[in-house]
Amino acid sequence: MARFLLVHGASHGAWCWRDVVPALERRGHAARAIDLPSHGQDRTPAGEVGLESYIEAILGALPEPAILVAHSMAGVPATAAADRAPDKVTRLVYLCAYRPENGDSVAELRRAQDRQPLLPAIRRAPDGIAFDFDPAMAPELFYHDCSAADQAFALAHLTPQAIRPQAEPVPLGGRIASVPRSYILCSEDRAIPPESQRKMAASLPDRDIHERPWSHSPFFSDPEGLAALLSEIATR
Repeated sequence: MARFLLVHGASHGAWCWRDVVPALERRGHAARAIDLPSHGQDRTPAGEVGLESYIEAILGALPEPAILVAHSMAGVPATAAADRAPDKVTRLVYLCAYRPENGDSVAELRRAQDRQPLLPAIRRAPDGIAFDFDPAMAPELFYHDCSAADQAFALAHLTPQAIRPQAEPVPLGGRIASVPRSYILCSEDRAIPPESQRKMAASLPDRDIHERPWSHSPFFSDPEGLAALLSEIATR
């Protein structure tokens, strides 16, 4: 039995792991999903949130060591959390996620991509504090292989994304090197290009890179397959 902590990406919340948590539990694991500050049920104003807020939220949800699964944007604060407290993270799994080096930010990693599929969908708030995604474009970017019901569920739960946590550089002290890491590469991803994912995963051992023909949201399109792969990673 393994213990999992699941962390969502930009504009999402714990709700996106709705089907993965019970699928992991059916396989004998313990699983918990959290809302980062200003996401989901957390009502922290977006203007009060920074990268440190995310890191502290992740560490606060790790009273016992666990496998940390980070989706998309969450790869950056999850890496910082594992670097800060490697004893709390038995493995860090990047799910089509940004994998930073010291000083990187989510925004910089996105701008480094050869393709920018998200850019046309980003709508910056007039106050410059947050952005959201054009709901007319979000299904094609994030959920193209998901059911109409799951697309509607996701669109109803998306929240504005605070800009500051994505713009701030991540401070890494080098202890992340002691944490085992895996990368789940989604080859049908239309939000973070698969070729960019391959670059971020390239320095990991081949046995720790797992490619699947999934979109950016396998927690909806194939929750059983995702849970099975996470279980395999945990028990390998």
